[in-house]
Amino acid sequence: MNPYILCTLLMGLGLGTTITFASSHWLLAWMGLEMNTLAILPLMAQHHHPRAVEATTKYFLIQSAAAATILFASSTNAWMTGQWGIHHVVHPLPLSLLTIALFLKIGLAPLHAWMPEVLQGLDLTTGLIVSTWQKLAPFALIVQVVPDMPTLLIGLGVLSMLVGGWGGLNHTQLRKILAYSSIAHLGWMIIVVQFSPNLTALTLLLYIIMTTSVFLLFKLLKTTNMNKLATSWSKIPTVTALTPLILLSLGGLPPLSGFIPKWFIIQELTKQELGVIATLAALSALLSLFFYLRICFSLTLTSSPNNILGPVSWRLTSKQNTLLLSTSTSLSMLLLPLAPAMLSLALLAQ
Repeated sequence: MNPYILCTLLMGLGLGTTITFASSHWLLAWMGLEMNTLAILPLMAQHHHPRAVEATTKYFLIQSAAAATILFASSTNAWMTGQWGIHHVVHPLPLSLLTIALFLKIGLAPLHAWMPEVLQGLDLTTGLIVSTWQKLAPFALIVQVVPDMPTLLIGLGVLSMLVGGWGGLNHTQLRKILAYSSIAHLGWMIIVVQFSPNLTALTLLLYIIMTTSVFLLFKLLKTTNMNKLATSWSKIPTVTALTPLILLSLGGLPPLSGFIPKWFIIQELTKQELGVIATLAALSALLSLFFYLRICFSLTLTSSPNNILGPVSWRLTSKQNTLLLSTSTSLSMLLLPLAPAMLSLALLAQ
């Protein structure tokens, strides 16, 4: 892609998210979401492959439906209350429509079916943007208009955790596994958003850091299939040794950074006297941990089929810029000692 066009599209992504963040008017927020969608579409279809075009079309239809629902709900709210402000959604009808539309935008279960199919058709870089950056603007609105329906949010959160855990068990395509990982993590965020929005923001931040690490690692290894991971040790041994730690961090295993949000969320649910929900959430994390362990097994404990005299992959020097990868990898593994400070900041901001 032409660098000038790429720069323009990336600026459009940033501007759309910034407009949504800064807006207090539904039309401005909707405009920011639409700028986000329109900027990501050329990036998704840039390879001119039928699978990429199919994924782009699916993404466009889903996001258009969600955006139309948001516009309809905000117009209905303005008609009922005379207010276009984001904080003035009080009637149950527009509030429910807005919640459904925003959940559809981020891919929360049971509105998740598009997410694995779309990610499977994209390259790892664009998939990273869809899995991380495209979640920011909808979450900024979800935190502001979260409905006062704790049973519904808890139910959707638990359902999303279970769907994300079960869905990834039977796949060998890494992008689909990461899509179901995203769905499971969204469940953790939604289940606590009504009790502690700042904790949701912290969980989203750590999820973005860990997911960025995983996508960049797989891009560096040039693999999108679990079966191809067996040759990674001969290409980049250091990265191959670090990848299981990042995956286990994504699964929430202590003492890695991914344990922080799960620890805090279970603690918050326990404070709210939701011990059964906290137990279900902890058990659902085991499902996700299983398919992360499958990837670790394929990466470290299997060898590619070859005869004794067969050559192994040559260790070529990678020309990719690894500054972002090294930074996100370090943060994905070493943030647990800062957990008390993070919790204090979240409580102070609240």
